[in-house]
Amino acid sequence: MLLEKDTGEIENLLDGLKKEITAVVGEDADINFADSSVLINDFDLLKAEQNYNILLKGDIDIILSFGVTNNRVVARQKDFPKPTILFGSASREILDNFDDELASTNIKNFTAIITPQSYKNDLKTLNEIANSKNIGVLIEDGFLKNQPLRETFDDIEEELNIIVTLIPFNTLSDIIERIDGYDGIYLAGGFYLTNDEIKQLADVLIEKRIPSITATTIKDVENGIMASNHDQSELNQYFRRIALTVESAVLGEDLSKLPVKVDVDENLSINYITAEKIGIPLKYSLIATTNLIGDPNTKSSGKKYNLIEVMKEAIAENLELETFRQDVLLSDEDVRTAKSNYLPNLSVGAAGAYTDPEFAETAAGRNPELLANANVNLTQTVFSNEAGANITIQKALQKAQQENYNSEALNTVFQASSIYFQTLILKTNVSIRSQNLDLTKYNLKIAQENFEAGQAGKSDVLRFRSEMAQNTQELIEARNQLNQSFFELNQILNNPVDTPIDVEEAELSKGIFESYNYEQLGAFIDDPTLKKPFVDFLVQEAINNAPELKALDYNLEAALRSEKLYGAGRLLPTLALQGQYNYELGRSGTGTEFPVFIQEPPLGYYNVGLSLKLPIFDQNRQNINKQIATIQKDQINVFQDNVKLSVERNINDAVLELVNQIANIHLSKLAEETAKEALELTQTSYANGAVNIVQLLDAQINYLEAQLASSTANYNYLLRTMQLERYIGMFFLLETEEEKQEFINRFLEFSSNN
Repeated sequence: MLLEKDTGEIENLLDGLKKEITAVVGEDADINFADSSVLINDFDLLKAEQNYNILLKGDIDIILSFGVTNNRVVARQKDFPKPTILFGSASREILDNFDDELASTNIKNFTAIITPQSYKNDLKTLNEIANSKNIGVLIEDGFLKNQPLRETFDDIEEELNIIVTLIPFNTLSDIIERIDGYDGIYLAGGFYLTNDEIKQLADVLIEKRIPSITATTIKDVENGIMASNHDQSELNQYFRRIALTVESAVLGEDLSKLPVKVDVDENLSINYITAEKIGIPLKYSLIATTNLIGDPNTKSSGKKYNLIEVMKEAIAENLELETFRQDVLLSDEDVRTAKSNYLPNLSVGAAGAYTDPEFAETAAGRNPELLANANVNLTQTVFSNEAGANITIQKALQKAQQENYNSEALNTVFQASSIYFQTLILKTNVSIRSQNLDLTKYNLKIAQENFEAGQAGKSDVLRFRSEMAQNTQELIEARNQLNQSFFELNQILNNPVDTPIDVEEAELSKGIFESYNYEQLGAFIDDPTLKKPFVDFLVQEAINNAPELKALDYNLEAALRSEKLYGAGRLLPTLALQGQYNYELGRSGTGTEFPVFIQEPPLGYYNVGLSLKLPIFDQNRQNINKQIATIQKDQINVFQDNVKLSVERNINDAVLELVNQIANIHLSKLAEETAKEALELTQTSYANGAVNIVQLLDAQINYLEAQLASSTANYNYLLRTMQLERYIGMFFLLETEEEKQEFINRFLEFSSNN
């Protein structure tokens, strides 16, 4: 083997190639890869020529040549004493020796295996994904010295309307120092960088928010590079072709007539997390045909909520709940208004009058021509049955409004909890859909291998390609549903709708649920001997806690007071105190003087009075109002009975639903394990031709459905406990330790008395 560099990653690839060759050649020959026959040139052309001559003179039967430096040496050879197989990037000199279609070399003892690599397609992809115009192209310095590429990239620049700068490098430090100022990076080289170096480079590119694409396989995408058009199947196909060519050499076949070009399908792979961190939105037209690397549920930024935080923030920030809080404040003002009827009414007035002078002259000073007066009036209600009743009624209605708010607060908390668990379910759905897409790709690979081996028709390959497209669409829809759920959660928490947020996992007996013993709740419900008294206790608690019933009690109190007001209470009088003080400010003109025989009145004087009002008959309105109050009272009583029945039914329904979920947790897990085992057996049978594609698809669908059911069972159980707590009128996650202990004590007392 003639190589250019030696790294740990190269050794791993060579190990894979050696195993493939050994497996394909089988018993036709003894295959030996001596360490001394693997020669490295470090991009040195002279060293590469020396290495080639060493292998020609040595005890070597077949020569494998990889890399542009070795290929330049091979290109200069006129004949090949030993079978020589060139693979990898081929220089233009080599390509010039092939026929126009790269069908064969037509050179005795020599063949090449070439995968046409399109720099243009990779740069076009980067431009489509990230709209990159000023792109830096990273290529090993030794590669550029042995294969000038400037002319090639000049043509690409003109065709794609972009700017390309070739950046030669020898080490990772060279790259990091030279990547500033570009809105896209193309790793056209980098084959010899280690995994750790690729990860470091990816981290730097993410930090600088520079989108990137690599000419290597998706392994580098998994390590953080944003995109690649080349997947692992391409490498496997390449290794198989090399192994088959070695087998041909072993069997003495004419290498000069073997096909040169290896056609591979380009498959775009994108690291979802990298794109998210850089801020590159993935086009939907690309997602449909793209292999997404990384967990699509991973959030790069934003607040991560647990359930308690969601519940508390919903109470504090929800706008719809805020409107109910404002209603409580308005009812407080209604109470103040009712009480104000017992506050004094004080007014100050002034008046001026002009009188006909002729009349003023005859009025003996009582109506002068010009007169100005001022007065102060005071009215104070001493007793009013109607005002007192209104105070009582408004206080009751204020308390009823407070209970309406409490009811809506419970509804808001439950709604927020429901959206929280819905989001967790949708997150799981995205992950499972992603896994199912990977599974379809794996099954497609089996179908392709069966087709190539003649064990299955091409219809199986086409069917799995169709399934892959459908699975991709389902994954896109699942991601969109998840984003909609985040929008909904943001709305209920009064965040801007597009605020990046995430939710923490929720598991029984873990995290925030560890100290709340929800499994004990399941134990009470699961035991038939404990279930009946426990349900009866829950119904009693729900009736005692229900804010809806408390609101009806306060409305009933208001109706009873209205009935009393318009009944016997209407015969009670209304008593008020009145007082007035008058003061003459001045008089002038004709008639200002009093006659001597009339005593001149004082400038200021007052009067005090007491009024008593007793209603006798008010157009029958009192009787009508009394009848209305009586009907309202009866109506409220009916509402109360109906609410109590609803509470009892809701509690029993919720308990039965919890029983279902308890069974579902265990059964769905068993179903998932069974479906997984059945799928693995069916895959093996399909690979061996023992079952058809329909059976394999059925097994895959069964496994998908079992996964979805199993993964959501835990969330559904916790959601149903939240629903039961809503019916009870208290959420244990928001209760103090003392309040939870009081609940337990009430249950123990109830159990002992029943």
